Amino acid sequence: MDVKIPNLYDSKNHDEQKLQLLHNMDVVEAERSLIHRAINQTCKSTAHLANLLPTGTVLSFQLLSPIFTNKGECDQVSKFMTLSLLSLCGASCFLLCFTDSLRDNKGNICYGFATFKGLWVIDGSATLSPEIDAKYKLRFIDFMHAVMSILVFSAIAMFDQNVVKCFFPSPSYEFREILTALPVGIGVFCSMLFVAFPTQRHGIGFPLSTN
Repeated sequence: MDVKIPNLYDSKNHDEQKLQLLHNMDVVEAERSLIHRAINQTCKSTAHLANLLPTGTVLSFQLLSPIFTNKGECDQVSKFMTLSLLSLCGASCFLLCFTDSLRDNKGNICYGFATFKGLWVIDGSATLSPEIDAKYKLRFIDFMHAVMSILVFSAIAMFDQNVVKCFFPSPSYEFREILTALPVGIGVFCSMLFVAFPTQRHGIGFPLSTN
């Protein structure tokens, strides 16, 4: 009669494999948690940065980006259309920083472009006195806000995975690190400047003044 003696070595290997498997599962769960946390942080960052830009421009970009980029699967035509979308949205963010609004005697809201002489009302429905007109003149801070708006929009575009996949379908590890860190840095830097040097303008696409 044969007596089977348990192989302690095999049992030890089996236990080690189980421990290694459990460790790998913990690592995978940790990686998933980090990925989910990064996605949530990206969404929050994008939403926060979007508040610094004209509402219509941001909504248009978020609506058209998946269509123009074909959800990241770009050919030459898609790349050209996406580049055109980015250029138009960036130009919109820049130009709308020079717009402002006011209420006429009837309480109607009038929009116009700030110039070096004052406010040029788009529809010509309101005429401003020289004293009031002087308050709407272009200032250095307007140009600073316009440049920062382009930088903020660039950060939002880099947060968009469809745009990133369109222009960089297979980025290197180092370049992926840049695409991850650069928009966050731009967002923090521009947010600080927006807080330190706030604008008094309430242009097209921005919240209206109560006055």
